[in-house]
Amino acid sequence: MTEMVYGAVPKRAGEPILPKWWRTLDKWSMTCVLILFAIGLLLGLAASPPLASRNGFAPFHYVERQAIFGGAAILAMLLTSMMSPTLVRRLAVLGFIFAFIAMALLPFLGTDFGKGAVRWYSLGFASVQPSEFLKPGFVVVAAWMMAASQQIHGPPGTTWSFILCTLIVGMLVMQPDFGQACLVLFGWGVMYFVAGAPMVLLLGMAGLVVLGGTIAYSSSEHFARRIDGFLNPDVDPTTQMGYATNAIQEGGLFGVGVGEGQVKWSLPDAHTDFIIAVAAEEYGLILVLIVILLYTSIVVRSLLRLMRERDPFIRLAGTGLACMFGVQAMINMGVAVRLLPAKGMTLPFVSYGGSSLIAGGIAVGMLLAFTRTRPQGEIADLLGGRG
Repeated sequence: MTEMVYGAVPKRAGEPILPKWWRTLDKWSMTCVLILFAIGLLLGLAASPPLASRNGFAPFHYVERQAIFGGAAILAMLLTSMMSPTLVRRLAVLGFIFAFIAMALLPFLGTDFGKGAVRWYSLGFASVQPSEFLKPGFVVVAAWMMAASQQIHGPPGTTWSFILCTLIVGMLVMQPDFGQACLVLFGWGVMYFVAGAPMVLLLGMAGLVVLGGTIAYSSSEHFARRIDGFLNPDVDPTTQMGYATNAIQEGGLFGVGVGEGQVKWSLPDAHTDFIIAVAAEEYGLILVLIVILLYTSIVVRSLLRLMRERDPFIRLAGTGLACMFGVQAMINMGVAVRLLPAKGMTLPFVSYGGSSLIAGGIAVGMLLAFTRTRPQGEIADLLGGRG
């Protein structure tokens, strides 16, 4: 009866790792990720040649690099999804420590590549953005702390995780990277909500976020410029937002045709932040809806599987990873259609970017590891503190 209710599967003694992994894996979510990556390569074939031409590279230079980074990301996703939750937690803690130190050293060793925000390390042949790798590590560490605080005589893990979250958000704001800061804060808030936070406290936190945004608007020219551009009812057609808006309107339902789009010749970030505008112009609303459906499927399926999970750590970490994944996609597409101010955030597995692809592969691999079907034990074990 317990297995019928909680979806547990019986253990098979001596079962090899690969068959066990395949039997317990959420195959639909993994398939959706692979389709998103394939769509990213397809759009890269359209969006990246103009940029490669401007920079003196071969026409498909960026597509080839995306294929290499994407292959590494998929490999990382598969390997991570095979791990046990305990091993994922241990490796995530180590990864978080290295990423945290790397981000702390950005003001001294990082570069902005002329974009006004010091977010990257230049390696010559490539660049690394530590915040991309910090996010999944932070989610797992914060979930571990929150789960520990729920134990009898447990440590004040929720308080520790909030202090850590505040420190990370402060470091991101100093770059400045308000988009990633909001995403980290959102991920922590979702996990805190699932852990049983009182609504009054969450509303108070929302008020603090509004207050912080007001202060940032008054003190940061970078932040104020983006908010003013978003609130301005008239869109300058020569800006990135103007080009993207026009491209989406031109695409209509079925698009203008493969290779016929013009926005890729005008947008410097057509292959990254505004890749969905290329999709909307050349392939129309149909492809955009397919992309939205794929992201929705991953998030909803993951949350449904996590609802059956009894381990607080797995439930919290999986929820945080799933929600951050979905919200990042929502923010990217929301910016392109001018529902949100510009954030400089990639579309997971679709946009070009080595750090974004590989970190996304690790994060989704963690999510697949947490959502694998596993024996849940008996209710008496849980009530007796042995579950």
